[in-house]
Amino acid sequence: MVWEQSVRATHLFLSDKEVEQIKKYVPQAVNEQNPQAVGFYEHLGLETYRRTDFDEEGNPYPLLYMKLQNI
Repeated sequence: MVWEQSVRATHLFLSDKEVEQIKKYVPQAVNEQNPQAVGFYEHLGLETYRRTDFDEEGNPYPLLYMKLQNI
């Protein structure tokens, strides 16, 4: 899966278990600590509509929830 390969290559701070757990949240959220991913999604026309200080598992990884503009 392209998404998983990309995450494993760019999110070295995540364990295998964490990667498996966050799969169920794709593509709703992007980790704020990954500016390349944020920029990529912004380039595609997505915008942030919500930010959290922690991921869905309660880990200190801020998430940006993004959606296409005007949707």
